[in-house]
Amino acid sequence: MHTVKSHRTKVGELNIRYFTAGQGDPLLIIHGGNSNARLWVHNMKALAEKYTLYVPDLPGFGHSQGMTGDFYVPELVSFLHDFTRTLGLESFYLMGHSLGGGVAASYALQHPPRVKKLVLVDSMCLGPEIALWVRVFSAPALIRSLGKAVVAVLKGVKWLAKAMFQSVEFIIPLSQASLILGASAVTLQAQTVVLLHRLSEIAAPTLVVWGERDRIVPVKHAYAAATLIPDCVLKVYEGGGHSAYKERLPEFSRLLMGFLEREG
Repeated sequence: MHTVKSHRTKVGELNIRYFTAGQGDPLLIIHGGNSNARLWVHNMKALAEKYTLYVPDLPGFGHSQGMTGDFYVPELVSFLHDFTRTLGLESFYLMGHSLGGGVAASYALQHPPRVKKLVLVDSMCLGPEIALWVRVFSAPALIRSLGKAVVAVLKGVKWLAKAMFQSVEFIIPLSQASLILGASAVTLQAQTVVLLHRLSEIAAPTLVVWGERDRIVPVKHAYAAATLIPDCVLKVYEGGGHSAYKERLPEFSRLLMGFLEREG
């Protein structure tokens, strides 16, 4: 069993925490907007026999220093580019979940020679639609008026929801960085960054993985992406939710390795 190791590095002016594990070709994983690198530890252990994994805490998440001011996909793509250059990674497999999927897709469009293969898991930014509650909780007016106070309120609500409805997927932003990103990510109508019209430009072979019952980002985005990305494999998990990578960990790991190891 490979050990998952924690590291720190400077990316520009930011003090960043990231995890590594394994041996083999580099696989870079970008977490979602309501999580951090630690949630990928079990996946890292499952994949470490064949890949060298790199999973950073995005700025403001986990134990990474936050950016100043507002930021969203363009700033996170720039961070990701600087992070990979800091580590000396020239080309790599790239995987992102939710917000991380939007960042990964944008990065693949901006830096195609560096991305060997792309994996998008329940990704944002592929279409305009997103859950109503996400749009409401991300309203800039709410963020400005409540600020850090809303984080404590939402933490309490999440605890209560888990206690009362153990089987219900209930995901809400629990950090100041999540709130800042939320205000940039969506309006009361839709997502603010939509890559649908550019998906045909993705050069890397791409795996799109989704939960059929994703209540955050609708599964129709997966089907649309699969028809537009030139070299695309689609997997939809029946009954799955927004986090297919951990809900179906053994099946997901086999699917991922099979995709990364195939020729082309």
